[in-house]
Amino acid sequence: MVKYFMPNLKITKYVSDWLKRAEDDIATVEILIKENISPNSICFHCQQAVEKLLKGFLAYQEKNVRKVHDIRMLVSLCEEIDKEFSDLYDEADYFSKFYIETRYPGDFPEFSWQEAKEAFEITKKIKEFVLAKIK
Repeated sequence: MVKYFMPNLKITKYVSDWLKRAEDDIATVEILIKENISPNSICFHCQQAVEKLLKGFLAYQEKNVRKVHDIRMLVSLCEEIDKEFSDLYDEADYFSKFYIETRYPGDFPEFSWQEAKEAFEITKKIKEFVLAKIK
């Protein structure tokens, strides 16, 4: 069951939309795990969820949300606002391989179920962290 973030009065529709889209990616991951489908897709959707959570935080802070997919860069932008985001750099580095490498043919790596499950655990941790900053 998808549990969308319920915005408080301070949160705009734009912020809420970022968070809902992140939640959609998380719901997709849950289905893929339950059905034992594609670790690569799980890793991609985890990366997407984290990207959207970070962009949701930036939008909440009324910052320009850049059209980038680099999690490390997004963490850096968030850290400029809140120094505690520096705790997410290791996680950001973990996700760096999941966007480009899962989307374009040629060097398609095969991610393991262990990597997929680890990506999901990190995603849930980042979700809790970001939502705590927004509430």
